[in-house]
Amino acid sequence: MSQSCSLTLTVNGQVRTVRTHPMARLLDVLRDQLGLTGTKEGCGAGECGACAVLMDGRLVNSCLVPAAQAQGARIRTVEGLARDGAPTPLQTAFIEHNGTQCGFCTPGMLLAAEDLLQRHPQADEAEVRRGLAGNVCRCTGYVKIVDAVLAAEREPE
Repeated sequence: MSQSCSLTLTVNGQVRTVRTHPMARLLDVLRDQLGLTGTKEGCGAGECGACAVLMDGRLVNSCLVPAAQAQGARIRTVEGLARDGAPTPLQTAFIEHNGTQCGFCTPGMLLAAEDLLQRHPQADEAEVRRGLAGNVCRCTGYVKIVDAVLAAEREPE
């Protein structure tokens, strides 16, 4: 017998309600039910960071979060980073510093960097590297991504 529950959460500033199994992954709810496909599934085990989102202001791997745990939560995905349709200084820095190649890791990297810069606006290179440590990139490598994050923190909002 399939068990489902009603789940209400705020995603990128919009209140959303879905019916899902309480142990469904937040990742699947975001992608399959809400159509937010910017959040990627990489490893499915919380090791790569491709599925990272901000949940109540904290960086989490959405592949590890049961849907029921997100009840009432504020979720911010990569689709929620832009401001009035314009890229943020962080997103612009990723483009200008060639911090992306295939783009698969980019959503998680952007959210990890956003989280880091919210907590440490003047992070140095070592702090940026620690802040991105849970995210894997096999294409670009980390130098250009770190450069982008360091450049973004210094741009005016």
